Amino acid sequence: MSDEAAELASRPLITLSDGTCHPSIGFGTYKCGSIPASASASTSSNTGEASPPARDIVSEALACGYRFLDCAQFYANEAEVGAAVADSGVARSELYLASKVWTSTIESGPEAVLAQLDRTLTDLGTEYLDLYCIHWPVPGKHVAAYKALEPLVAAGKIRSLGLSNYSVEDYQELVASGLSVSPQINQIELNPFLYRKNTVDFFRAEGVLLQSYRALRDGKQFGHPLLVSIAASHGVSTAQILGRWCVQKGFIYIPKSVKKERMEENARVFHFALKEEEMKSLDDLTTPEAIENFKGLYRKCVNRDTSKDGTLDGVKMDITND
Repeated sequence: MSDEAAELASRPLITLSDGTCHPSIGFGTYKCGSIPASASASTSSNTGEASPPARDIVSEALACGYRFLDCAQFYANEAEVGAAVADSGVARSELYLASKVWTSTIESGPEAVLAQLDRTLTDLGTEYLDLYCIHWPVPGKHVAAYKALEPLVAAGKIRSLGLSNYSVEDYQELVASGLSVSPQINQIELNPFLYRKNTVDFFRAEGVLLQSYRALRDGKQFGHPLLVSIAASHGVSTAQILGRWCVQKGFIYIPKSVKKERMEENARVFHFALKEEEMKSLDDLTTPEAIENFKGLYRKCVNRDTSKDGTLDGVKMDITND
């Protein structure tokens, strides 16, 4: 292992409220080698080129020093990720493996959720997951799905339970049902172009750590003048500015790329710090239009791939958007 990879592998851990430890940076496996049927057709690299096999991509990420792999049933590549883990020779104790159960399975009920967890464990080649999340708060179904997973924490199949794409109101609905295991994580889109401060402040007050997906905004804002200016002043790339903003906010940073050089670049965000005024200027990039776009995406996705796909049946219409 190179010195740079060893440094990445040894990055500080964040202690969750359940006492387990979570890496501060991870590798996202969405669209690695496979694009889900209901996802957009864009490739991970945004170049129009076909993605290499997930096994190769994840093997490269592990060689670069990434130890937290963010997986999901929806990504349709967990067996390939598991093969990469087996190829790597990295000890299971050094890895943080996370997955999420998809909407169609959540709608099918608790037995389907438990069966999917077993498939994920088999595909990833592990006896336990460090983190398992409800991928979307499927109306009328997500609470039962979460409750079905609670006993598996004591059983050792799951170390921590978490959420993904939960609004404040979805979380409140879940907690009001009476839980024996508290959610440790909520994975939501977080970047300067979608910084929902009231939502962030709420989950922090609840002791729920936020993971950031689309931390790099899929590369679509790398040429933004403010990012370019701040990057130039620090001698880094605009991708590293976005990553540093995420880390400095205290969010779990989950970049993804199919290219080794980008994997390495994305991880180099711990050797510099953004100034207070730079952080503030980045915070201010979130526009009312971005909040409206988020609202539309939430309403579209909570029923996605279920029997109610394309409808607003059961969807919360009045949530905390900012």
